[in-house]
Amino acid sequence: MSTFLQQLVNGVTWGSVYALIALGYTMVYGILRLINFAHGDIYMLGAFMGLYASRWFHAAENPSPVKALLVLLTSMLLSALIGMLIERLAYKPVRKSPRLSALITAIGVSLLLENGGVLVFGADPKFFPQLIPQKTIALLPGVTVSNQQLIVLVVSIVLMFALRMFVLHTRTGKAMQAVSHNHMAASLMGISVDRIITITFMIGSALAAAAGVLVALQSPKIEPYMGIMPGLKAFVAAVLGGIGNIPGAVVGGLVMGIAEVMVTGYLSPTYRDAIAFVLLIVILLVRPAGIFGKAVTEKV
Repeated sequence: MSTFLQQLVNGVTWGSVYALIALGYTMVYGILRLINFAHGDIYMLGAFMGLYASRWFHAAENPSPVKALLVLLTSMLLSALIGMLIERLAYKPVRKSPRLSALITAIGVSLLLENGGVLVFGADPKFFPQLIPQKTIALLPGVTVSNQQLIVLVVSIVLMFALRMFVLHTRTGKAMQAVSHNHMAASLMGISVDRIITITFMIGSALAAAAGVLVALQSPKIEPYMGIMPGLKAFVAAVLGGIGNIPGAVVGGLVMGIAEVMVTGYLSPTYRDAIAFVLLIVILLVRPAGIFGKAVTEKV
């Protein structure tokens, strides 16, 4: 029983990270009906932005929660700006083009960020500084959690709750809901659709960057291709929960993280990455719209 609870704790921690990344996928899809395949690479950029921010603030010399928070916020801000540039320079010009053009553009942006990361950061892995010294906390006999895992979980919950409140209770959030339903009707109501799309990309990029920094706290080795597999798994999590649905992305991320850790613990680490695609196939066969998604009939 203690083994199961320990794996559950680990799974919820990883699931919260997948949920943060999946939120970016689901928000962009909800607004634009676009799968932003470059989103996983924003997660990678967030980790590197955090690395350089930690050097700017000398966070590794005298580690403290305040410096760690500064690193996190700086990474989120810089990544949000990068997300804005990507939307303006890459996606906006093809917004009225066929969906295939936008999809190919997203793949191209992903390859550009990955290979650009190799040129800028170097192909060798970099090591993220320990902003917060690791401590182990006993929850139950045989069940432990590190303070870094708790930080990941708490920060993820705070960010997800803040996003939920933003979408439901602010003018911009309500404008995002309107744009997700109908661009033309939203623009007739005086909503700047372009501004809402840009804000959506910025928020999604900031959340992905936060996930990158939080993962780097636990697994300090970062490299330019680190976003490929987490990005794919987060996409599966978004589909699993119902892409376009914010609570669905959170639930899908948690399911993905728990399933991955359980497979690793009880079967073999070899199947850790395979479980994501098994879940994708199952959900597409059983419930294509996802757990919280609704089947929509498209007019031809």
